Amino acid sequence: MVMERPGLGGELTVAFAGGGTGGHLFPAMAVADALAERVPGVRFLFFGTQRAIDARIVERADCHLIRQRLDPLSGRPWRWPALVSEYLRSARDCFDELSRRRSAVVIGSGGYSSVPPLWAARRAGIPLVLLNPDAVPGRANRLFARHAELVFAQWEATAEYLSSWARVEVVGCPIRPDFARADRVAGLRRFELRPTCKTLLVTGASQGARTLNEAVLWILKWLAGREDWQVLHLTGELDLERVQRAYASSGVSSCVLAFTPHMAEALAAADLVVSRAGASTLAEITALGKPSILLPYPFHRDRHQHANARCLVRAGAARLVADSADAARNGPALREVLEELMTDDARRSAMAAAAQRMGRGQAAGHIAERLLQVAGVAGVAGAGESLKGTCAAAR
Repeated sequence: MVMERPGLGGELTVAFAGGGTGGHLFPAMAVADALAERVPGVRFLFFGTQRAIDARIVERADCHLIRQRLDPLSGRPWRWPALVSEYLRSARDCFDELSRRRSAVVIGSGGYSSVPPLWAARRAGIPLVLLNPDAVPGRANRLFARHAELVFAQWEATAEYLSSWARVEVVGCPIRPDFARADRVAGLRRFELRPTCKTLLVTGASQGARTLNEAVLWILKWLAGREDWQVLHLTGELDLERVQRAYASSGVSSCVLAFTPHMAEALAAADLVVSRAGASTLAEITALGKPSILLPYPFHRDRHQHANARCLVRAGAARLVADSADAARNGPALREVLEELMTDDARRSAMAAAAQRMGRGQAAGHIAERLLQVAGVAGVAGAGESLKGTCAAAR
């Protein structure tokens, strides 16, 4: 049955605000998938950025990508007049698009590019909902949290950082449905990995992580001695050729790629993961119940990846290695933890079980049902019922 929004002749348009990184886009796309399952014919607007990753991820017939010309917020006062002009211009354009397409709800996924469309939605009287998968909310989400109908969080700790007026529901981070179907055998086949070896997955997320790449290169000779292990390494575009050359000369059994759209299969193939601590990545790791070694990005002012990582470390699902931005320090620190975990099957199994207990693979569906309620869509049988007992509310 096609769900109807009153006054829209059976058509439903949902807008997403935020882009520029996989961390902002993948949760939004997971929610879009869940909405499309529930509302045939639903249309989506994505207010993103000029970065190539936005077009690559938001590439489907029911999505219209609006690529805003915006620079990140700057701490340099002499840039402020130009930035204010950019943001006001974009906000006016967003207001026109939201009004013309009669969007029922706007979902902010964080980042600087979410600010103009969220501001425009407030001006247009359109309900706001925020996705906040990081433990520590970013500036955009903190700015709009008190104006949002709901803030969907991955971690209980998030409520502590938001205003007492914010309505926070802890449901997990939306991930794509292919993670529920991920299969180890298919993953090994996808990347031409050997089924007789254990697999170490190294990933810096959608854009790669140079210091993580360099830390692994520093220990390649040591990894070459671990003949019962192989490596699947996702480098990011900028480091691909250099890392491929290093592996080729090291003798390590490996598959080295810049990026893969088949992340579910990559994780399914893994016995141990070395990764940044982005919110989406951790949601995927826990959904598949994988032990991990986390090197949080060290240069964010609010150190939100450290806060994310601590959620897994406290649960016994991950180990933390501080990224010092110096391969000569990172390499030995990473090797010490790898040496312990790669030789201890029982320890990895215990970590995997802890990670699996944290997984919330149904977050996208829960959020979709709540969004339909916020949007005023009639005929949503049982909408919100599945949330009882699974969502924690905080004020």
